Order: sequence, then structure tokens, then C-alpha cells
Amino acid sequence: MESVLRARNWLKTPVGRLARWVSEVKERKLCAKRRKGRGRDRRGRGRCGRFGRTPPLRTAQPKDPSIICSYQKDLEKERKLREAKNAQKNAERAAMRAHFRRKYHLSESTRDTNHLKSVGGKVSLPRKLSKIIHSNSQTKDSGFNLLSAFQGLGFGTAELQGGKRSKTSPPAPAACRVQCPSERWSRFKDVRLRMEEGNNRSQLWSGADGTHLAGTMRSMYIPVTVCVRAQGPRNALCAAAPQRSFCVAVAPGKLEGGKGPERPGGRQRGADGRVRSFQEIPHTGRSGLINLVKFWREDRFRQIHKHMERTFDALGPIYREHVGTHSSVNIMLPQDIAELFRSEGLHPRRMTLQPWATHRETRQHSKGVFLKNGEEWRADRLLLNKEVMMSAPVQRFLPLLDEVAMDFCRMLRARVEKEGRGEEGKRSLTLDPSPDLFRFALEASCHVIYGERIGLFSSSPSMESQKFIWAVERMLATTPPLLYLPPRLMLLVGAPLWTQHASAWDHIFSHAEARIQKGYQRLSSSQAGGSEAGGRYTGVLGQLMEKGQLSLDLIKANVTELMAGGVDTTAVPLQFALFELGRNPEVQERVRQQVKTSWAQAGGDSLKALQGAPLLKGTIKEILRLYPVGTTVQRYPIKDIVLQNYHIPAGTMVQACLYPLGRSAEVFKDPQRFDPGRWGGARQEGQSAGGFRSLAFGFGARQCVGRRIAENEMQLLLMHILRSFHLSVLSSEDLKTTCTLILQPETPPRITFRKL
Repeated sequence: MESVLRARNWLKTPVGRLARWVSEVKERKLCAKRRKGRGRDRRGRGRCGRFGRTPPLRTAQPKDPSIICSYQKDLEKERKLREAKNAQKNAERAAMRAHFRRKYHLSESTRDTNHLKSVGGKVSLPRKLSKIIHSNSQTKDSGFNLLSAFQGLGFGTAELQGGKRSKTSPPAPAACRVQCPSERWSRFKDVRLRMEEGNNRSQLWSGADGTHLAGTMRSMYIPVTVCVRAQGPRNALCAAAPQRSFCVAVAPGKLEGGKGPERPGGRQRGADGRVRSFQEIPHTGRSGLINLVKFWREDRFRQIHKHMERTFDALGPIYREHVGTHSSVNIMLPQDIAELFRSEGLHPRRMTLQPWATHRETRQHSKGVFLKNGEEWRADRLLLNKEVMMSAPVQRFLPLLDEVAMDFCRMLRARVEKEGRGEEGKRSLTLDPSPDLFRFALEASCHVIYGERIGLFSSSPSMESQKFIWAVERMLATTPPLLYLPPRLMLLVGAPLWTQHASAWDHIFSHAEARIQKGYQRLSSSQAGGSEAGGRYTGVLGQLMEKGQLSLDLIKANVTELMAGGVDTTAVPLQFALFELGRNPEVQERVRQQVKTSWAQAGGDSLKALQGAPLLKGTIKEILRLYPVGTTVQRYPIKDIVLQNYHIPAGTMVQACLYPLGRSAEVFKDPQRFDPGRWGGARQEGQSAGGFRSLAFGFGARQCVGRRIAENEMQLLLMHILRSFHLSVLSSEDLKTTCTLILQPETPPRITFRKL
């Protein structure tokens, strides 16, 4: 065995050298064979081999002319094919550039036009590029049908498709040309649109941008100019990307019986018929810093709702504003708000209150659904909805709210009887009800959220609860200025404004922490004793803890936000409601009679009583129309949209301004009049139809999470007050309002309560 190993080691070196020599010989032969196969290049020089440039091959040139001609033809064919491919690629790029130039209203390029002409004006785009151009088109090309674009407007098919006219149809229009490579729009055709008999409201929309052109119209023939863009196969472009859309231009003076051009509140098309760019939106000033200084100097933060109303009157139904670090597009008409909400996506996003978020981050608190976005927000919100928004939990916590409302009225009756003036049994008392309303809102919120009373209606209410109310007011007052400043910078320099804001939040969290600890101990003791609190509703906190689908930190964050957002936002609208009912005795009496009848028929069932008194719900909606708690509702559209014929890029913060909306004569008939009956469902003459007119609690999946609690809380209290008292005011003048984070009266109104 040892001899075999020695022989193997002795032969290892020579065998390795022999193998390397053989491989090098084979490699040199293979390289020579490849060079001989490639021959010479077109200039007669040798090609580069593996080891550098090789010398010219000394092979004889072919002497047969036919071989040379054939070779030259092949070269020419390859050259033409290569040039055709390059032209096609250049045309594809030119077509895409032309599409985006037209989309963003940029000037045309002669170079791109020449590229398109070089391929005959038609370009076959790859599938991915075609999807960009036809992102909203159907998967199967069914051709363009002008009639389908005007669905529901009731004019004959034969008029638009070249068929025979009926005896009653208008004259057939002239033929329409399509766009050529060298033209932006080629020809126009006039189409007479016959509105159906009795259809007093019809709307014309352009398919590309959804622009509303005509409002209320009588049954008549309206001459409309229709521009049809070039059509073609799905993957074909003619000078620009084809759009399955059309533009409709209505001549001024043809609407509303020839009363003149479109009103300022309607959508206006540019002079050249195009959708205007984002930069063309009217604005209040381009410098955020200068605007911020103006806001501070003129105290616009406290009058932001009035500022919005004045700006809409001056600039129209849409404008841009840049204040400090805050930029937005502001709108006020329902059709624009509807378009905004259609583009909010699966995870609607509204403006993040950065001061609140910064406080959570610096104190290492979890964020509730109010400050979250995306999938994380949706998961938490779906769990919360089951406890505060669905009909089953509403029926469970409604008796708790009713109990607090009746206790409030008993306390008020005792106070009127003790401090009031007049005959026995008909005494009256004039007072500022705002402190009592704040205590009612906190007592009711705690009863629903924690499942326990905190005794604010006793003769000696807790000072800790009063401090909580003061902390909420301070937090709301310091939030608006911090929205326009970097909170991190304010924290770094130790600004007094930030210190007050953070201290207020700290007190709110400490109050909520104490209540949560009590609720947790009560729940633990009841479970240890084998009981379920005697079948009593344990509040939102108890339900969330029992199910255990949210962590304790998330429960604490969401419960704290519910508490902080459920006091002022309920107590302040109740102040406005008592004032408006007091200065409108006819409306007050009408609502009272309906409430009394409903209460008697319900037999003490609060849910049935509310269902039988629609004017009570209309009263709340009317109050929130005139005095919206939050002045705006914000969304960030997930796709490009067109509002008032202006292009709004995706991701832009758009605000629906509720105060100007609620007081607009274009949306509401006699908007300054307090009329709960306008929400009865029947459309009144001269009043805008459709939704998106009542948005005090927001809309859709991102509406206020405490909406059901607040609505029922306010309705139940008004119901018991109207059953017990007649309301009046000392002065019927309009209340002066101011805005912290919510809208509230500058001076709380004094209300006279007279026992019935």
C-alpha cells in the first residue's frame, strides 16, 4: 500500500503538466478555428480574439460578383430592419411623451411629431406601456359609442349613429372628424340633445375628468359642441395617446332659459377647453411663512371658519392655501366632496394632528385609530366598530345615556324650583348652561366607556373631573397653532405653547389611566367571583377587555381618545341647540309636540322614542350644519382627480370646509334659517339634492368613531329637556363664534328654562 502511494505522488506532477499542455493546445486550435470562421470585418481588418487583436487573415477575396452582390443586399436588409426598429422605439417614446404632455398641458414637441410621422402616425405599444395609457379602459375593446357616454339623457340612437330620424327628432348633425397626427383637435360636430319630458334636472359630464357642465335645465333642446378625440385600436396612438372620452362645451347663455353664463359656483372650463393645472388653482399666497405671520397678526386661527367663508366668496369654490408647514386644497360644494370621497381608497387618510402624534412618541404612548393610517388603522377600527358603531352595542349603551340625561333634567328642575322666579310650579331660571352641559357630557361618556358613574351631578362633584374638563379645553385651544409649526422644534426650544399642550395631554392620560385601572380591577373581581356583573353592560372598556382582541396599550390609547373627543364636541353643540330652539319658539313647539307623542307611544322605551321623533334628529343635523364641531374634513386622494376643472395630483391634502358649505345659498335654500324639517327626506324647492351636505361626523370608514354615542347622547338630552321645560333667550342676535380645534361661542349663551 505504501508503494502505491509513493508511485502516485511521484506521477502527480508530470501528469498535471501534460494535462495543462494538452488543454492549451486544444484552446489554441479552437481560437484559430473561430477566427477563420468569422473572417474579416467590413473594413477588411481582423477581429479581436481572446488574447487581443489578431493580424489580418491572408485569405483570398471571393472573385464571383454574384456573391458580393448577395452579401451587400443582406447588409442593406439588416440596416433597414435596424433603422425600422429604432424608428419604432423612438415613436413609442414620443407617443408616451405626447400622452403626458397632453395630460399635464405642456407644449407639443416637433421632434416627437416627426418621430410619429416616420412610422405613419401609428405605434404598437408594449403591453405594460399600453396599460399606462389605458389604465381606466375596459379589458376588451368594444369600440367608442357616443351614445353610451350620455347615458340617461334620453336622445335617439339614430341621431348619433347615422340612422333614420324620427318625425319628432331634431335635424341630423354633420359628420365628425377625428384627430390627425398634426392636429390637436380636428373637427367638431353639433349635436342637439333632447331632454326627456319632466326631467327638470340633468347633468352633463365629460368622460375624461368628470367635469359637471350643466346644472338645472328645463325640457328643451340644447346645442352642445362635442369634441371627439382620435380613436383606434387598443394599442394604437395617433399623434397622442387615445382617450376613450370626449369634451362637451355648452355655450354661455343657453342654460337656465338663457339667463347668462354659468354661475360662479359651477365648474368652469378654461378658455381653450382644457383641464387646468394644479398651479392654476386660485391661492391665498405662495409663501407659507408670510401667510403664517398674517394668521398670527390678524388672529385668523380663532376665526378660521370666517376666513374660509370670505376666501370662497373672493376666489370661488376652490382655492389653495399654504400656511407654515401646512398646505391644502379647500373645497365646499357637494359634487366636489363626492368626487373626493370616491378616491379615498380602502384606507382613507386624513390630516394627522402632528402635535398629538409627537406627544405620543415622546411619552412612548400607543396611538389610537385617530392617529393611525393604513392597514394598522383598519384592523383596529374594525374591532372598535363592533363595540361603538353597530346597532347591537348601541341598544346596550342607550339606557346608560338615558339614565344620565334624566338625572340631568332632575337636577335642573330642582335648581329651577329652588333658584327660579315666578309662580309655584311655573318657575323660570335664566342661566349659562355650559358648565352643567360639560359635566353631563363627561358623566355620560364615562358611563358608556367605563360602565360606571363618576357622580358629577352630586352636590359636591369631584375636583379631579373638573380638572379633566379644563385639560381637554386647554389641549383643544393649543392644538391649532401647533398644526402650523414643527412640534419637534417647539419641543426642542421648550416653547410655552408646547409645554401647555403636553401638560394637558399628560393630565388627560393620567385621568384615563386611573379609570382604566378601576375598570380592570372591577372586571377581574367579577370574573374571579364567577359573575358577569349581574348581566349589566360593562361599558366599551369592559367589552374590549373581555374579548382580548386588542392589547392593553391599544385599549388605553383608543379609550383615552374617545374620552378626550367626547366632552367638548358634545357639550358645545348642545349649547347651540338650546340657543336656536330658544330663539325659534315655533320650531321648538313643533319638535316638542312630536317628542311628547313619540314618548307616549314608546312607553318609556328610549330607542323607540327616538325613532318616532325624526325632527329631533333633524335638529341635531341642523345645528351641526350651522355650527359644525370640526370646521373641515380632510382626505388624501389615492389617484389624480379633477375638481372644478382643476387637476389635483394624488396625495394632495384636500379639505371639505363645512362652515361655508352649511351656509351656502347654492347648497341650501335660505341657509341662515334654522329649519330641522329640511332633513325630513323630501327635497324642497330650490334646495340642492343628493348627499354630502351633512358631514359634521365625517364620512365612510373614517367617520367619527364616537358618532353613535354623541348623536344619541345629544338627542336624549334634548328630548328630556323639551318634555320638561320651555326655552327662551334674552337676545335673538346671532352668536359670535370662535374656533379652537372646534367651533364654539365666544360667550356662552344664557338660556331661560321655564317649567311646563
